[in-house]
Amino acid sequence: MLKIEHLTKTYPGGKVGVADLSLEVKPGEIYGFIGHNGAGKTTTIKAVVGLHKYDQGTITIDGISVSADPLKAKSVTAYIPDNPELYDNLTGLQFLNFVADVFRVPKKERKERIERYAAELEILDALNNQVSSYSHGMKQKLAIIAAFIHEPKLLVMDEPFVGLDPKAAFSVKKMMREFCDKGNAIFFSTHVLEVAEKLCDKIAIIKGGRLIASGTMEEVKGDASLEEVFLDITEEAH
Repeated sequence: MLKIEHLTKTYPGGKVGVADLSLEVKPGEIYGFIGHNGAGKTTTIKAVVGLHKYDQGTITIDGISVSADPLKAKSVTAYIPDNPELYDNLTGLQFLNFVADVFRVPKKERKERIERYAAELEILDALNNQVSSYSHGMKQKLAIIAAFIHEPKLLVMDEPFVGLDPKAAFSVKKMMREFCDKGNAIFFSTHVLEVAEKLCDKIAIIKGGRLIASGTMEEVKGDASLEEVFLDITEEAH
């Protein structure tokens, strides 16, 4: 579903964002991407969703090249950034309808999806309020609903649990699993290693822009906890 091959991105001044990174997320997989601040997670994610140009390598989503056919790649992708920038002057419902219009979601399907996801995340009663009145957590919930509304094949999430209360985080994890059980895929970064350990089918650990471990959860962590393994191998790669 997502294939990254030899991705390299260098910023002006010579700072390496990502160096020769390759990984593959297959249909049905929740793939966790973990690393310290500045390790290259967001750089990789922004390259995947078409927000960053890159120096070398290829990225394909469902067989579509992100660089050669960006519009088609984006049509099957949804992206939730770590700090969603929404349209404050719209109501929550207007914002969701705007996203549904962009992706040409039929009226009947969008209404059903909006009601289902908004009820699950407990913001149904707030959809007629302006986004400017929403808390950070409510904005995060709205961004999550917007991501699911067009039923993408790949969902890319950068720290999706930041700002969510425990009940909402539980609901999002359930939505993620159901989404992948339909044959879709999720690629997401997180600092919450306990969540990654319980939720992910596969993980990749990045440090200094380089991939230092990847595979199934069992392959990467063995009998130890993910937290122990993460701390050990990031120290070794220092």
